[in-house]
Amino acid sequence: MKTFCGRANPTTGAMEWLEEDENYDYHQEIARSRYADMLHDKDRNVKYYQGIRAAVSRVKERGEKAIVLDIGTGTGLLSMMAASAGADFCYAIEVFKPMANAAVKIVEKNGFCGKIKVINKHSTEVTVGPDGDMQCRANILVTELFDTELIGEGALPTYEHAHKYLVQEGCEAVPHRATVYVQLVESKRMWSWNKLFPVHVEAEDGEKIIVSPSEMENCPGVPSVCDIQLNQMPSSDFTILSDVVTMFSVDFSKPVRSASTYYRVQLEPVKSGKAQIVLSWWDIDMDPSGMINCTMAPYWVKSTSAFQWRDHWMQCVYFLPNEEPVLQGEKVYLTACRDEYSVWYKLQKARGEEENKADVRVESPVCRCQAHLLWNRPRFGELNDQNRTRQYIESLMKVLKTDSVCLCISDGSLLPVLAHYLGAKQCMHPSGIDLYHPDELRCFFFKFFKANHLEDKIKIIEARPELLTSSHLEDKKISVLVGEPFFTTSLLPWHNLYFWYARTAVTSHLTNNVTVLPQSASLHMMIVEFQDLWRIRSPCGTCEGFDVQTMDDMIKNSLNFRESKEAEPHPLWEYPCKSLSDPQEVLTFDFRKTVPQQCLSTEGSVNLSRKGKSHGAVLWMEYHLTADISVSTGLIQISNEKVFLQSNLLCQTVYFFSSVIESETLSDLPSAVTYAINFNTKTGEIAMDFQL
Repeated sequence: MKTFCGRANPTTGAMEWLEEDENYDYHQEIARSRYADMLHDKDRNVKYYQGIRAAVSRVKERGEKAIVLDIGTGTGLLSMMAASAGADFCYAIEVFKPMANAAVKIVEKNGFCGKIKVINKHSTEVTVGPDGDMQCRANILVTELFDTELIGEGALPTYEHAHKYLVQEGCEAVPHRATVYVQLVESKRMWSWNKLFPVHVEAEDGEKIIVSPSEMENCPGVPSVCDIQLNQMPSSDFTILSDVVTMFSVDFSKPVRSASTYYRVQLEPVKSGKAQIVLSWWDIDMDPSGMINCTMAPYWVKSTSAFQWRDHWMQCVYFLPNEEPVLQGEKVYLTACRDEYSVWYKLQKARGEEENKADVRVESPVCRCQAHLLWNRPRFGELNDQNRTRQYIESLMKVLKTDSVCLCISDGSLLPVLAHYLGAKQCMHPSGIDLYHPDELRCFFFKFFKANHLEDKIKIIEARPELLTSSHLEDKKISVLVGEPFFTTSLLPWHNLYFWYARTAVTSHLTNNVTVLPQSASLHMMIVEFQDLWRIRSPCGTCEGFDVQTMDDMIKNSLNFRESKEAEPHPLWEYPCKSLSDPQEVLTFDFRKTVPQQCLSTEGSVNLSRKGKSHGAVLWMEYHLTADISVSTGLIQISNEKVFLQSNLLCQTVYFFSSVIESETLSDLPSAVTYAINFNTKTGEIAMDFQL
């Protein structure tokens, strides 16, 4: 059976109806899951096993049967641990049917059919009683329902329901408790992911400063956490303003409340500075004594010898609504507000306790400036990249003339303002490019242009490039077409080639000698060995002595369905790798010409010049603004084989190889990796194949 799915093609901009297999969503869910990452998390698995053994022992010592409830069982791993530890019976709940089916097979393969019952339901639908899913309430509650923020996957309402209806009062819980820690820091780099910094432009009539609207300066943003690998953030990129303190704890062995609430701690800054960021992480105690502890603490808090790489649990970056100056030794109050699924923070100067309490409003922050709805964190970082902006300014200065009529095709771009300040006669910007936020984009630009006194200087056109008419352009021909390019619908680097399709669509509105900036783009790649990221695609085989090959086969089958033929985005500054080849340009796209009818194809090979494991190819785009000025979305430099990629959260693309060749010496090294890459100009999709 086939299903028709509608989508906006991110590259061509066209609305499409695609015929998909009925299992497409399921295969995507499995292929892009982090099950392999969790199964490779040795620290997590060992600590869970230790905690489960201890909980079963405590119940047995009381002379009771050990009845386990495992919510979100996944592969059934934790239930098998419990059965192996001596539990009398386990109820393993899994709502995702394909995963529940896999758990049944894994449980059977490991010989636990008589001890474990897999229930394919949401835990809130499970019944207890002689005719129910569970014969009786459990006295051991085992779960792994946590994300980087701890509560983002609905752990609190799930625990709340389980204590009311599924487990005994005074039950054992693994984990027993979770504790959330916070630390106040100042960081220009991280703050640049949340606010727009002033942009200085040296124009012929003096320096101009592009500022953001006051609504953006005071906007609390959105309550979605920024989860990153803080262990890859160098200490030079932030200044610690407070000690690490406990924000709040949750005891999972007792009834849990999911209702919105807040927690408050008093901090005494250890250094004066601008409080901008709350860094946060959690740990879980698998036993009541806290002797079995699994922590997400970053490198400056715990020794690197205890470091466990994982991608399913990382650390949190929270942006305060405003930067607040703090003085060393002058106490402040940090308040964490939460609802069922998210956490947000406020900082206040220490005043009377009652006065501070009166200020607390447990209401989720709402973006008032529209920018946080339009731009994600990488986009903020990109716009605040001074070197990048300088390259666009230098390029515009080369091509703009006093009679230039300029059209900008990019979502939420500063280029129209730069072009105006640098002398363009007229600047226009279509606001209909963003298919999902056209009203927010229009509203934001109105505020942005007003803040810079440009309301009557730059024309906002309420139409997509494909629908532009001469009347939209006031019967003028465009002499300079500019784009970064950036579009909110882009996920992979080449999705921004929509600029090329838009350029083709507006051809009739361009002068014969139009200048297109960027004039071209190129796709680059490099073969790499990852330090850790390879784990998300690596089969596990056995985990703590249990055979989970069924899960490996399930992931492989879903990857073969389609995903193994596709690249996936990763911000590679978070995932260290070393280069096994030199970077190589593989495809070029000439924006001075329209999109050709025929496909663009290339075949070739990349020479491997360094020993190591060839995990995959990293791909990125470079945009050639003029003949001698380019901007890259990927490589900065290679130093001693280590790859340095863009560090403002931009995503590069990784194509994981289906097999890995390891070369211990250069003589073992395969001479090259061959590739075939095809850009389908009709669909805007890039297909690639690699052979080791």
